[in-house]
Amino acid sequence: VQLQASGGGLVQAGGSLRLSCAVSGRIFSNYATAWFRQAPGKEREFVAGIRYATFYADSVKGRFTISRDNAKNTVYLQMNSLKPEDTAVYYCAAGSRATMYDDDYDSWGQGTLVTVSS
Repeated sequence: VQLQASGGGLVQAGGSLRLSCAVSGRIFSNYATAWFRQAPGKEREFVAGIRYATFYADSVKGRFTISRDNAKNTVYLQMNSLKPEDTAVYYCAAGSRATMYDDDYDSWGQGTLVTVSS
């Protein structure tokens, strides 16, 4: 299984970015996919997940939207109203259980850097 994340970059506070994660090597629709992030000096944290429903960390609710296109084997993270504290490396992940815990995801992408300037 391979996951390829893309779409990161530099954006001003209040701006938007859309991250993409292309998944190959498994039946995409059978698995949960999620986004996690890791800011400098901090532990990796859950951001958003999707399988039969979507679920979000409290810190991004109302600003971020996760979606997936099963025909394209791709999961997206639309990020609006970005804040400097959203600055992090964002990772996509896939697994058999749709949870907020990174241990439940066994396949990970390489990460894409999002930097939000104030």
